[in-house]
Amino acid sequence: MNAFAAHFSFEFRAGVRNRMLLFLNYLFPLGLYLMLGFILIGLNPFFLEVIIPGMVVIAAMAAYLLGVPEPLVGAREAGIFRSFKINGVPPSSILIIPSLTTGVHTVIVAAIITATAPVLFDAPLPINWMGFLVSLLAVIVATAGMAVVIGVVSSNSRVVILWSQLVFIPSMLLGGIMIPYSELATGVAKASRLLPATQAVNAFRALAMGEIADFDPWVSIGSLLACGFVGFGLAMFLFSWDSHNTLRRGHPALGFLVLLPLVSTLLF
Repeated sequence: MNAFAAHFSFEFRAGVRNRMLLFLNYLFPLGLYLMLGFILIGLNPFFLEVIIPGMVVIAAMAAYLLGVPEPLVGAREAGIFRSFKINGVPPSSILIIPSLTTGVHTVIVAAIITATAPVLFDAPLPINWMGFLVSLLAVIVATAGMAVVIGVVSSNSRVVILWSQLVFIPSMLLGGIMIPYSELATGVAKASRLLPATQAVNAFRALAMGEIADFDPWVSIGSLLACGFVGFGLAMFLFSWDSHNTLRRGHPALGFLVLLPLVSTLLF
C-alpha cells in the first residue's frame, strides 16, 4: 500500500510538473474551452447547450488519449519497465496509477469548466448532478481504457500520435459537440456511435442536462464502462516489459477489441 501511495503521489506531481502533461491536462483543454466559448457560441448557438458536457468530454479525451499513452511507450523504450519488474512493480500498477492520477486532473478541470461556464457564457448548469457524475465517471473509464491499450500496443511515439488522433479528432467533429447528432447524415451518425465522445455527450445531455436523448443514455453509460474494462483487460493481456522483447501473449491487433462495446450499441 505504501508503494502504491508513493507511486500515485509521484505520478500526480508529474502531471503538474511535467510541461507536456501540464499542457494536456490543464492548459490545452481550458484554453480550448475559452477559445471555443468566446468564438463558437456566436456562430453556433447549439454549442451553448453542450459547452459544459462537451468541453468536459474533450478535457477527458485530451488528458487520456493524448497524455497517457506516450509516457507508457517512452518508459518501455527506455527500459524503465524492466527496473519496475525487478523491483516487483506489477503491470496493473503501471497501467492503473497513471489512469487514476489523470482522472483526478480531469475532475479538477471538469469542476473549473462547470463553475465558470455559467458566469462567462451564461451556459445552463446540469439539473441532475448525480447523472453528471455518473456520465463523467463513464467517460473517464472509457478513455482511460482506450489510452492504456494505445500505449501498450503502439511500437513507438509516432504510432501513439496516429492512434490517439484517429480517435480524438473525429470525436471533436462528429461526437455531438460541434454538430448535433440529429443533424448528421444517417450513415455518419451510425459510425459516430463508435466514438466514446458520442456516447458520452448523449449520456450527459439526457442524464445531467435534462434534454431528450438521441438514443438510450443508459446504453451509452454501459458501453462506456464496458469499453474501459475491456481496455484495461486487453492492456494487461498485451502488456510487454521491454520493447525489444518480441514475445507477446497476443497480437497487437487485439487492441481493436476495445471498440467491441461501442460496436454493440449499433444493435440497440
